[in-house]
Amino acid sequence: MKQSLQLRVSQHLALTPQLQQAIRLLQLSTLELHAEVDQALQENPLLERIDPEQTHYTASLELPTPPSATTETSEVRDEPAEISSGEDESWGTEYSASTRPRDPNDDDADSGELQTASVSLREHLNTQLMMTALPDRERALTAFLIESLDDDGYLTQSFDDLLELLSSDESERETLREELTLALVHVQDFDPPGIGARNVKECLTLQLDNLPASPEKDLALAVVENHLEHLATHDFAKIKKALRCADGDLRCAQELICSLNPHPGSQFSATDTRYVTPDVTVKKVRNHWVVTLNNEAMPRLRINKLYADILRGNGEAASNAGLATQLQEAKWLIKNIQQRFDTILRVSQAIVDRQRAFFDHGPVAMRPLVLREIAEAVELHESTISRVTTQKFLASPRGVFELKYFFGSHVATDSGGAASSTAIRALIKQLVSAEDGKKPLSDARIADILGEQGIVVARRTVAKYRELLHIPPVNLRKTL
Repeated sequence: MKQSLQLRVSQHLALTPQLQQAIRLLQLSTLELHAEVDQALQENPLLERIDPEQTHYTASLELPTPPSATTETSEVRDEPAEISSGEDESWGTEYSASTRPRDPNDDDADSGELQTASVSLREHLNTQLMMTALPDRERALTAFLIESLDDDGYLTQSFDDLLELLSSDESERETLREELTLALVHVQDFDPPGIGARNVKECLTLQLDNLPASPEKDLALAVVENHLEHLATHDFAKIKKALRCADGDLRCAQELICSLNPHPGSQFSATDTRYVTPDVTVKKVRNHWVVTLNNEAMPRLRINKLYADILRGNGEAASNAGLATQLQEAKWLIKNIQQRFDTILRVSQAIVDRQRAFFDHGPVAMRPLVLREIAEAVELHESTISRVTTQKFLASPRGVFELKYFFGSHVATDSGGAASSTAIRALIKQLVSAEDGKKPLSDARIADILGEQGIVVARRTVAKYRELLHIPPVNLRKTL
């Protein structure tokens, strides 16, 4: 093979480190962004968070303040872009997102970080056990059963499995079985009612036994013990025929059963509460919906003035090469964070402009919207719009919504237009909420009603939307 030198001219897409960071920051949620900023603050000494109380630490030159909904903003494109690092960039550049000072004496400032200590189900039951006068062996077996309960308060393990854990001697198991049965009675006497049940029927029966005597209670006990499956399928005719009761009596018994808690231990389980910080807010100003950035969601960063002055005085010496690199990284991070929020603002305003009817009239007025339409409006790529709208939230008078919520497929109408799938789901919800409980609307009937309004949908489409709304089928919506 003969070796040779050739000169070729070609074009290819090169993602600079700054552009890669901009794209990565754009797809992060607010919580992930703050975690990223915290890590950068630990690793980069030239980057610091702005303390509103330190007014004497003013930077020599600030980046432009976060723009309003009508100002021109920078954008993140999928094409490579070089950011100038000339002398016009300040050594003390800062990105200030909020001007509200924090009062050090304000007790509510850290109220979101305080959590109340919750009592677990086992601690609640063991407290009652300590106040109960029992022999040591009964107390030990009762504590053993308490530890065997699941989070809902049910005893899911059989006595045979529990006996194998307690003893391997077959001769002792019969005695242990009787003692476990007595210990289970003690557990079922504890609060809340229904604890220690082995199935739903026993749990409801224990709660009904704890109520004062009444005709509704007797009928409810009969329904739970013999016709719980029929009640679950709303087969009221079979229950009335078997128990020979009137509609009014069965209705009262049904309301009593529905007031019971089939998961008595769930009130003691630790709930994982997740809070959402909206990135933008929407308000109506002079008959126009205007989007503004949420100051609380934006980190406030700047360049450390002390290190910046040292680099400025020493120039680009070899000993300062590491600090110079960290300075450039800090500038990139500050600029990319501002660019991230500017892009979110532009995209959010474009979405709100096209969904004005939703904010005025609710979900029934939602119009079809796709990523391509917003991408063309703000002159960005569809992949960038997808990153912007994922895990980014908008706070409005109608609630807090993810930006993805405002995008939906379209369904054709008789007039040649299109209706949003979100609007169709809202119409289905309205029809179901206003239906007659004795004669609920079937999926085919809902499709016919929508067809009368000009929206052409199939029965299976109605069934799919109904399941997305967690609305039970027609036979389970039937009432007495």
